[in-house]
Amino acid sequence: MTTTAPQPGRTRAAGAAGSARTARRWARWAAQAAVPGRVRTTSGPSDHVVVVGAGLAGLSAAMHLAGAGRRVTVLEREAVVGGRAGRLELQGPTGTYRFDPGPTVLTMPDLIADCFDALGEEMSDRITLDPVSPLYRAQYADGTSLDVHADAGEMAAEVERVCGPAEARGYLRYVDYVSKLYRAEMKSFIDTNIDTPLDLVGPDLARLAALGGFGRMAPRVERYLKDPRTQRAFSFQALYAGMSPYDALALYAVIAYMDSVAGVFFPRGGVAAVPEAMAAALRDHGVDVRTSTEVTTVEHSGGRASAVVTADGERIACDALVLNPDLPVAFRELLGTERRSSRRMTYSPSCYLLLAGSTKAYPGTAHHTISFGHAWEEVFAELTSGRLMSDPSVLISTPSVSDPTAAPEGRHTYYVLFPTPNLQSAPDLDWERTAPHYREHVMRTLEARGFPGFADGIEVEDVTTPLDWQRRGMEAGAPFAASHAFSQTGPFRPGNIWGENVVLTGSGTQPGVGVPMVLVSGRLAAERITGKVPGYRSRAYR
Repeated sequence: MTTTAPQPGRTRAAGAAGSARTARRWARWAAQAAVPGRVRTTSGPSDHVVVVGAGLAGLSAAMHLAGAGRRVTVLEREAVVGGRAGRLELQGPTGTYRFDPGPTVLTMPDLIADCFDALGEEMSDRITLDPVSPLYRAQYADGTSLDVHADAGEMAAEVERVCGPAEARGYLRYVDYVSKLYRAEMKSFIDTNIDTPLDLVGPDLARLAALGGFGRMAPRVERYLKDPRTQRAFSFQALYAGMSPYDALALYAVIAYMDSVAGVFFPRGGVAAVPEAMAAALRDHGVDVRTSTEVTTVEHSGGRASAVVTADGERIACDALVLNPDLPVAFRELLGTERRSSRRMTYSPSCYLLLAGSTKAYPGTAHHTISFGHAWEEVFAELTSGRLMSDPSVLISTPSVSDPTAAPEGRHTYYVLFPTPNLQSAPDLDWERTAPHYREHVMRTLEARGFPGFADGIEVEDVTTPLDWQRRGMEAGAPFAASHAFSQTGPFRPGNIWGENVVLTGSGTQPGVGVPMVLVSGRLAAERITGKVPGYRSRAYR
């Protein structure tokens, strides 16, 4: 192998060019920030808005747009609404199994209620959400387990039972810490449109810095929690942000607040009942929601979109456009361009997802079980370096525990998620050949983790690999989108407005990944078109 020494002149020139670009960027940001209260919005008329994609973010945007008086058309390529939160049904020998093939952990229901508020409706008239208890059951390689509860007193008692009184006191201090993080972050950093880093300057930024939010998550968690078992239970959420807790910013401990303090819920009828109810409400308010309608092209000129064209050749004119597909896919395949920033993005780990309808029951099983292996820090090193986990930590959900209608009588549904490298970090991993062997690894792991005979009980199954996620429109086969590294967080994450009248929404743009974030993303997208609603206050902090 030969190497070429760097050429000093070219290196200095490249560095100077980079410095010049950075200086111009900060000058532009400073000019924008010089106008108090300015938030960039689309220009020109916005009477008719087309929303491409009926994922949770697209539906949220449509509800806020319709509530603001816009005529809205929603176009979804799949036969059902919901995107990753759609519905899958498989026919077994004795009846139908119903699955949620995407998110199964539903938190912050007030953000769903905000969408119905926009239409003048009550969420409870459309959806019934039941609290999940325990939120999770954490099972450890030493044979112990910890049930995670939303009530701080109940959880402190559980921590004391498993880990002792000192750890319980540390847990209560940790709850106080993540609650302060939530109050510092939600309004100013998550629930707001950000155009420049200077938009963040204010009292909440100082509070967040004082709380150590810009340090690393793992050391911050370890200040409060000394037992490796509680540390894992309250830091694995970093994976939702596509990061190891050793690399993620401490501010992402707020995710632990969202699901381990605010609570986890399960909609009757499955998570898919949420987008289905959102779409039903939209239709009742005159919105044209079309499924099985694939948009293949956006007509635009000079940064202004004028229409979309479907696979059937129909041209649908628009005054403004909201795009819900994954950002790189939206730019490359619909707008026919490619954002330079999207080409440099680093993506979250992917996953191997097994949905199984089974005759096997495991008495006492929790709705959500997180099974930790012996390894911990090594797991994240393997995922980010493109290797399959040798000692995996996995999620096993059993929705039929909470909703027996998800399976035929006497049967159960299982959702088994094994994190894997994405296709960006493991480009040579051939999932066409790997998937059958990996399934055997999954079965052996489940057998060893308290699910004996799992493979023998399966009547129907559906498998999704990173390659399948990519085929479904997720860049790098990453269903959790771009990671939340510092350079891809807040104002440094791809923005949600392009050209004169195109707005982006979903997990690839601000504020980020997860059901709560994409619901907020939809409202922020709508506000790019309508302007911020005067006096609006989310239920999340009423």
